[in-house]
Amino acid sequence: MLVGICDFPGDYAFPPSGYGGIERWLWAVAVGARAAGATVHLLGPQWRSELVDEWEMRPIRLEDMTPDGRQARILRATGYDLLVVGHEYPSLPTWRAVWESLDADVATFQHWPYFQHQPGAFDGMRSRLYCYSHQMRERYAAHRPIAELAVHLGLGEDELPVHDEGALLWMGRIDQQKVPHLAIRAAALAGRKIIIAGPVFDRDYVEAHSADFGAEHVTLVGEVGGEVKMRLLADAGALVYTCAPDYIEAGAASFGEALRAGTPVVALAWAPGTCAAAALCERTGAVVQLDHDDDDQIAAKALADAIEQVMLLGAAEVQEVGLARFDPVRHFQALATRPC
Repeated sequence: MLVGICDFPGDYAFPPSGYGGIERWLWAVAVGARAAGATVHLLGPQWRSELVDEWEMRPIRLEDMTPDGRQARILRATGYDLLVVGHEYPSLPTWRAVWESLDADVATFQHWPYFQHQPGAFDGMRSRLYCYSHQMRERYAAHRPIAELAVHLGLGEDELPVHDEGALLWMGRIDQQKVPHLAIRAAALAGRKIIIAGPVFDRDYVEAHSADFGAEHVTLVGEVGGEVKMRLLADAGALVYTCAPDYIEAGAASFGEALRAGTPVVALAWAPGTCAAAALCERTGAVVQLDHDDDDQIAAKALADAIEQVMLLGAAEVQEVGLARFDPVRHFQALATRPC
């Protein structure tokens, strides 16, 4: 099978050095495809230059072509079986016109819960949309979504030996949608230290919760990647996931990354059928289900109680389950297979 993994214009490289979701997913698919025996081409100019010696890289994008142009003819002659692409592209007329001239399937993963696809963007067979959670599949029901957990990888982010207990870890972008101050308060109630890792997207939010972020039990490490990130995950006693009541999680990279590192997860949820429910089980963590009218104090206390429970889970078993559940080869094979 010949697979093209397509980049897209944006602020991040592919794979990104630190924060980034769909960019890391595309890299995981490339790694999984190669490990599964497929021939892989990295398409687009934003793939990191250090990959050139080990990967076939072609700095082309379908949306820059016309179906009858020279580049499109070369693309057809190459004979791709599958293109893997960001979720916007099957609804982009210029991209779709070139893709429809090819004899290739297209697969994508919905990493943003508010994008509006064009009617007919997906037929569930040749063009396929994958969604992480029941909540996301309901949102995109008109496009025949297929259930699948996303796998995310970073370059040089191989799993390290695990430990059974360390400080708590919260990882993600720091803003009002992700509400890490709830994790900080939960850690205080549980009597544990917590590391907050990630880029600041909302400085007003940080300022409003300066007492939380400045507390003695909190260590702020900023945006992390590579071995530093993997060491934080391997050493953490548990990952604490939080989000605001009105936030819809679409891709949830941190769940798979934590479980693959042997770190159990405590996840806050404000609705049934979320990514947390899809990713976790009693062997790997706990989902704290709250009502929308519950306040910060209730949320922090519920998280603190769950933290004490998941800290009893063994890191080796968590990692065993995580490596199986979020396996790049299995994930690629799911994406590459047309539904029966």
